[in-house]
Amino acid sequence: MTRDMDLIRDLLMRIEKAPTKPKSLELVDPKDEAEATRVLEHLKLLEEAGFIKGQPMSMHGYHLLFDIELTWSGHDFVDAVRDPELWQKTKKSAEGVKGFTVDLLKDLAKGLIKKQIEARTGVKL
Repeated sequence: MTRDMDLIRDLLMRIEKAPTKPKSLELVDPKDEAEATRVLEHLKLLEEAGFIKGQPMSMHGYHLLFDIELTWSGHDFVDAVRDPELWQKTKKSAEGVKGFTVDLLKDLAKGLIKKQIEARTGVKL
């Protein structure tokens, strides 16, 4: 499985916006088993990366989480990639590179945000 950075961003933003701490199964489409499996695998990756935490449970061979919430790192990533236009610029900037990490994407997004702040305020960061 290849990491889907758009899915990672979407899941983190959905968790952040949820009115209550969601469960893994609330974040999947039960009608599409392949997509549900893909989402559950990405949630596991997000947990391993330290972007989310929750109460773990295993069911039918799947790693599930209850009461999912963002960690400090998860909030930082969402804040860095929240703006859709900035996210598109971040992804486009990373396209030419053969390999990148989530941390590098976050740093790239933060660098673009810094440029916007500098352009708007005239303050060098």
